[in-house]
Amino acid sequence: MKKSVLRDRLGIAAAVVVLGATIVPAVTMSASASTLTPPTQSMTPQSSVGKGEGQLNLIAWEGYAQPQWVTPFTKATGCVVNVKYAGTSSEMVSLMANGGGHQYDLVSASGDADLRLIYGGNVKPVSMSLIPSWKQFRPFLQAPSFNTINGKHYGVSYEFGPNVLLYSTKTFAKAPTSWSVLYNKAYAGKITVPNNPIQIADAALYLSKSTPSLGITDPYELTQTQFNAAVSLLKSEHPLIKKYWDLASQEISLFQNGSVVAGAAWPYQTNTLQAAKAKVADTIPSEGATGWADTWLLATNAPHPNCAYKWMAYVSTPKVQAEEAIYFGETPANTLACTYMDQLQKGGCAAYHANAPQSYFSTIKFWKTPLAACGNGKNNCVDFTQWQQAWTQITG
Repeated sequence: MKKSVLRDRLGIAAAVVVLGATIVPAVTMSASASTLTPPTQSMTPQSSVGKGEGQLNLIAWEGYAQPQWVTPFTKATGCVVNVKYAGTSSEMVSLMANGGGHQYDLVSASGDADLRLIYGGNVKPVSMSLIPSWKQFRPFLQAPSFNTINGKHYGVSYEFGPNVLLYSTKTFAKAPTSWSVLYNKAYAGKITVPNNPIQIADAALYLSKSTPSLGITDPYELTQTQFNAAVSLLKSEHPLIKKYWDLASQEISLFQNGSVVAGAAWPYQTNTLQAAKAKVADTIPSEGATGWADTWLLATNAPHPNCAYKWMAYVSTPKVQAEEAIYFGETPANTLACTYMDQLQKGGCAAYHANAPQSYFSTIKFWKTPLAACGNGKNNCVDFTQWQQAWTQITG
């Protein structure tokens, strides 16, 4: 059965070799807008994939290297998969220091880590012509801003999901239409949200609609004034919080025992609770939602590049994406995965919104690393280091 792991995800240890590594300090992103140039942008991606080197070293979320798709891959390519599981995005960034340290080949990073890795020079451009199934991806994941810079791809989009508003149908007869329920004193002690600095973006997204005078257009690109407003909102929410959850299983337990009535979640929690006959449902409120999207990024000093390309091509196919989506509880990038999802789990495609219209996906603001350099060319946004510091103050 599944179990939850830290970083807002879940999984089970796979039957593959687990690598060890030494943690080193993560890169700090605070460069000016004029100097934000990926150090590896001039590196030319390989134009073909040769014979596999026999090994592939991954840094991944638990559940991303399961035997049911790893074993066929190794049999077909001769590439033995070794994996180092990471618990947080920041741990991934640390492990990938020095371009993977000539040890790691690929990392399954989320949007809150991608730009740190790209601008830190730890990953390099890849050739999408070597990933045939990439053409089957949803358009918004073919060249998203969190892994594609100035037209250069630094990785291959993988699976994704929204951060939804999970609620008790006993308390709410109708679906809440706003994230404001998470800040409502009427539910004091009955609220739960993820223990993650990127949660500041959720507050900013809500404020972009509730307080338009702040001028928030991107929840990840916040001026000091906008950032302060989001932090203030989250500090006012603190007394209402039953628990800042680290594991999906923690939130599931809170809803099962009736300790909470509303919280920020992923579809996995909803589906797990509903399968257990819990009286819950989820929704994306009128303000929209944030979301995560993972990318396989190629290490600058990858020791096994051919096996790495073989892996990226393999896990981009609809069948493997469907297997991963059902196992992990997320939505595949490949639009042809739906049929396989329904074969693996009745109603699996709809359960994880894989057949949702583009209008649904357009409501999701996908995670990206907050940088000092704003998208408008100015250098007056609050960088991720300050987000981390503020989150410690909020939750403390």
